[in-house]
Formats: sequence, C-alpha cells, structure tokens
Amino acid sequence: MADLAHDTADHHPPHESTGIDNRKLGMWVFLSSEFLFFGALITNYLLYSNRAGYDGIYPAAIYDIPFTSVSSFVLLMSSLTMVLAHNALSRGDQNGTRTWLFATAALGAVFLGGQVFEFTEFIVEYGMTMQTNPAASAFYLLTGFHGVHVAIGVIMLLSLWGISRRQGELSEKHGMNLELVGLYWHFVDIIWIVIFTVVYLLSYPPT
Repeated sequence: MADLAHDTADHHPPHESTGIDNRKLGMWVFLSSEFLFFGALITNYLLYSNRAGYDGIYPAAIYDIPFTSVSSFVLLMSSLTMVLAHNALSRGDQNGTRTWLFATAALGAVFLGGQVFEFTEFIVEYGMTMQTNPAASAFYLLTGFHGVHVAIGVIMLLSLWGISRRQGELSEKHGMNLELVGLYWHFVDIIWIVIFTVVYLLSYPPT
C-alpha cells in the first residue's frame, strides 16, 4: 500500500483532452500568455521608440551593438547547454546533468551581468533613465522585464543543481522538472532573439 501511495503521489496524469502531462500543459499555457505579454511590450517599444522628447536622446542612437551581440551569443549558447543537460539526464548521467545545469546558469548570469553593465553605461554616460522620455521608458521596460525572466530562470537552474547535489540525482517524476525548466529557458532565449532583432538591429534614430 505504501508503494502504491508513493507511485500515485509521483504520477502526474495526462490531461484528458490532450494526453499531455498536466505539468507540461500548464507550462505551455503559461508560456503562451507570456508570448502575448512580450508581444504587447515589443509593440509598445515600436510605438514609442522615436519619441525622444525634448532632450533628443534615443536609445537606438547609443546602442553598443558589438557588446550586445556578444551577450546575445552567450545567452543563445545557454540553450545548447540546457539541451546537453536534458540529454545527460535521459542517459542517467547525473554528473553530466549537474555540470551542464551549472553551465547554463553561469551563462545566464553572464548575460545578466552584461545587461546591468549596459544599463549602467546608459544611465551614467548618457543620463538616459526611465524618466528621460517615452522611448527610454519603453526600452527599459521591455529589456528589463526580459532580464527579470532570465534571473528567474537562473534561480530555477541553480535550484535544480542544488537538488541534484543534495539528493544525488534528479528525477523526472516529481519536484522541479528539468524538462519544464528547459521549456522556460528556451522560451527566454527565443524571446531575446526577437528583442535583439527588433530593438537593436532594426531600430534607427530618426534623422
């Protein structure tokens, strides 16, 4: 009976209509809502990116594209390490799983460090704050909100890493599921590709 109760507690039945694990279905629903939210923020940036107010400071005029490109590459590489972590877990390689999880979290932390450096430079060197003008507000709101998502992802990755070290292994049956965290992390990376393209590569200050 005890074994049956344990198996029942660990089992997450699939959704009746879709046949998908309820946890995974819940994550997809959450990510769908996040896509809509980021879509609204990107639209907001496009609407206000050319409204610099009286001081004439446009975010697009002070971007450091090479620096941001390196930061973007670091974040995209973290998707590869996330895949390697999941593959290691599927092979039962717990040490490899921990290694790649920590590597993914470290790459995410490097990206966040780059974003903090960029924001600091914009504020100190150019005096562009949230209150400067609508364009600056839209930029900080969009990129900062994405940064918060990256930080949450790093925390989840480090939590998985800590659970693995404490328990000696990770399990797909209960607790924080690596696949679900992986879905979230890939979502964060995909959103950044869109943001980097629209905000950094395709935005130009008016002449």
